[in-house]
Amino acid sequence: MFSSCLLKQREVKTLFNACVSEEKKYEKIIELGRELPLLDPAYQTPENIVKGCQSTMYLRSFMQEGKVFFQAQSDALISAGLAAILMLVYSGETPETILKCSPDYLEELGINASLTPNRANGLYSIHLRMKQDALKFLLQSQVSST
Repeated sequence: MFSSCLLKQREVKTLFNACVSEEKKYEKIIELGRELPLLDPAYQTPENIVKGCQSTMYLRSFMQEGKVFFQAQSDALISAGLAAILMLVYSGETPETILKCSPDYLEELGINASLTPNRANGLYSIHLRMKQDALKFLLQSQVSST
């Protein structure tokens, strides 16, 4: 069921293969944050703000053909990069996959260990918000199919 999620986790781990130091990991996270497309100002609304992030983080989710897609923007490149790391894996997945596919790759990469407690909390908050949005879409699809 979530083979695509696990495959995408492997791809993200490959992105970080050359990052032999914590500094290189941070550089890669910042690079991914820079590569995020800007979020349309129409979606930079209070309901799209992720609570628990140190910086202002907007996360938009939408459903298309049974899959959930995410867009994000932050005023901090590290936060944007952390969102990008999650989006690379979870964007384009079904709600069920987002809910069931654990982000083990973050632990394997040592991302959590290299973050300050506030940044680690922000990463957790972004992932939690993705799961909450996936659950909301799952419930909506079940209600509309009955």
